Amino acid sequence: MNVGVVGSGYVGLVAGACFADAGNRVICVDADPSKIEMLQRGEIPIYEPGLKEIVERNAEAGRLIFTTDLVAGVKQSRVLFLAVGTPEAADGSADLSAVLEVARQIGKAMDGYRIVVMKSTVPVGTHRKVSEAIAAQTGHPFDYVSNPEFLKEGAAIEDFTRPDRVVIGTTNPTAVAVMKELYAPFMRKSERIFVMDPASAEMTKYAANALLATKISFMNEIAGLCERFGADVDLVRRGVGSDSRLGHAFLFPGVGYGGSCFPKDVSALMKMGEAVGRPVLIVNAVHQVNQRQRKFFAQRVLEHFGEKCPETTLAVWGLAFKARTDDVRESPAIACVRMFLEKGMKVRAYDPEAAETGRAAVGGGITICRDGYEALDGADALVIFTDWPEFRNPDFDTMAQKLRQRLVFDGRNMYDPLQMAQRGFTYYCIGRPSVLPKEL
Repeated sequence: MNVGVVGSGYVGLVAGACFADAGNRVICVDADPSKIEMLQRGEIPIYEPGLKEIVERNAEAGRLIFTTDLVAGVKQSRVLFLAVGTPEAADGSADLSAVLEVARQIGKAMDGYRIVVMKSTVPVGTHRKVSEAIAAQTGHPFDYVSNPEFLKEGAAIEDFTRPDRVVIGTTNPTAVAVMKELYAPFMRKSERIFVMDPASAEMTKYAANALLATKISFMNEIAGLCERFGADVDLVRRGVGSDSRLGHAFLFPGVGYGGSCFPKDVSALMKMGEAVGRPVLIVNAVHQVNQRQRKFFAQRVLEHFGEKCPETTLAVWGLAFKARTDDVRESPAIACVRMFLEKGMKVRAYDPEAAETGRAAVGGGITICRDGYEALDGADALVIFTDWPEFRNPDFDTMAQKLRQRLVFDGRNMYDPLQMAQRGFTYYCIGRPSVLPKEL
């Protein structure tokens, strides 16, 4: 099948590469010439495990093409996926200006029937706006499908090729049949396709992300109570997660959620509720807890050093909002590092993939190191923000030698508190009793 993907960012590039890998001819369109030139050279503008290999394989086979020519993309495709950015506007709502402009351009370029599929996360009701924008530019028939993505950064290829579910939002049986044909290669073991109306499909995406964000914020609230009462949130998490109705996923306390989805989608859902006079109180609380969590963690570091903050150097492990990605959008690490810098602290940071994107997000003022141990040189404490696998079992003797003080602030609960105390570290974590070497 001939497939077009408009927008070669995270979602569009993963979708285009995976559809091409299933044997389709895919043309990826993006308005950014530098990005297209990079992709044509075989360079990937984002870090996602396994993506580079799939792009290279299908580009060489001629099944995956990159261009800035939207008209060509429309004319050469039967199905057009829209994976255009919907950034958060100043008031917290989703900015649809780029989506609607692309819709108008598609309408102008159409020369026959097309299926237009919305892959971007868009507010409920967008299906009407996009359909009207296309119809205003063409007399050719088309079908609109809402097909929200459910990709986890760092595991996007697995999520796309072995999805938990595929949501198809359309009332036209013809469009349903085409979409099922496209997704058939990824459904060989079981059928996980849910067909519904476009509005319900749009809401499904927001409801899913808001519920996952709720689990994170709820567990962070419980972690705060555990610290006050001397309980261990890790034991609480295991006890709660063993309930089959709840499960273990997203019950890990930390410095809060970040990334391109949860913060933006939670804010958009809040604005949607306000717009129709039905404020979503739980979602508002989730947002507030998440903002407060990162402040609490940063404040713990700042309070420890007090008046000595301007004389303090911190080693920071991790700038990405999560492991296996270079994405620093809404990363708790970036927010906390900015707070440290405002107090005059020096920061030596290391991240396996997000070093330069992290430096740019902070706005400079930090030293980027080649590895985690270099970041420790001359540092008064280590602060951990991202749960990269290489941080899980470090050389603690080297850590002790390089740090001026054996002091660790762990925002991901990577280590066992008692073992850290036995190694001579003062160890602050999330929702578990902090330990001092003298306690043993």
